[in-house]
Amino acid sequence: MGLSIEEVRHIADLARLRLTSDEERRYTEQLSAILEYAARLKAVDTSHIPPTATVLPLRAPLRPDVPRPSTPREHILSNAPQEKEGMFRVPPVLDTTS
Repeated sequence: MGLSIEEVRHIADLARLRLTSDEERRYTEQLSAILEYAARLKAVDTSHIPPTATVLPLRAPLRPDVPRPSTPREHILSNAPQEKEGMFRVPPVLDTTS
């Protein structure tokens, strides 16, 4: 299933690409080769292969979820430019006058 040069020009136009005539010719050949390979893959009988999401074994590389004490609030707020009532104080980001 080869692409015509007009189809490549249409694809380039949709992608907002300006191609030279050499690029149009090269992309026509390359895209046609890709489509031909995809057609070959489509012809392979995969009916005996169950659908899979991954070929790798399922394992979660996560550490165990163990409760532990959190960092003290005073230590976290010690780096804050401003603090008020145990919270970070930041300048307003929205205009609240309207």
